[in-house]
Amino acid sequence: MFFIITALAAIVATIIWYVNAPEDKYKLSLLSFIFWGATLMWFVDHVMAYLIEGGEFFEITLDATLLGVTVVLFGLLVWMIVLLVSDPKGVFKKLLKG
Repeated sequence: MFFIITALAAIVATIIWYVNAPEDKYKLSLLSFIFWGATLMWFVDHVMAYLIEGGEFFEITLDATLLGVTVVLFGLLVWMIVLLVSDPKGVFKKLLKG
């Protein structure tokens, strides 16, 4: 389930980024890359586990769902930290001046 949740987050982030392209004021491309990187990681993990161990390709459990939600929230947290550090609207610069 974590693979599916992360892939959906990657697709949504990419669509939002593409609608706002070429302006990337809020670094949505970074958010998209974070989610696509995680999706690629889960995909490789699933393929290798399926080839080595067999069984189901998608794990549909509560733990897998919580892991997917946690990964998406952590990706959003990292993106938010990068956004706050880059300060695209200059909010912190105005506070420091004023």
